[in-house]
Amino acid sequence: MVFSSSIALQTKGNTHIIDITPKVSEVLKKSGLKMGVVVLFVPGSTAGLTTVEYEPGLEEDLKEMFERIAPQGRGYHHNLRWNDGNGHSHVRASLLGPSLVIPFEASRLLLGTWQQIVLIDFDNKPRSRRVLCQVLGE
Repeated sequence: MVFSSSIALQTKGNTHIIDITPKVSEVLKKSGLKMGVVVLFVPGSTAGLTTVEYEPGLEEDLKEMFERIAPQGRGYHHNLRWNDGNGHSHVRASLLGPSLVIPFEASRLLLGTWQQIVLIDFDNKPRSRRVLCQVLGE
């Protein structure tokens, strides 16, 4: 069986990290399924999904790491074409990826003790985001 839903979010942009684990757990609960996988996907090309230990130190570490890899002030060909200043956002999101698959059993996400699901919005301005959720299982 497949159960589909979505999670609506307001972001601040600029590598804003949001813990969506409780919202994903809520979608799983609504599905009524006991075992399978949850597939998550964020439409758009300036945000991504991953799992982390969601705590302030790691948030800062991630922001600093993305700034080292794809610095905001560098010249990007995307910016020359569109003049929107978010070339770094596209590069960062491409590195992270837009999707994630999490197994579940007994209607519980099989995450590690310190592991949470996060959306990271890399765009250079606030956005309304949606995370598409498909729960596949029995």
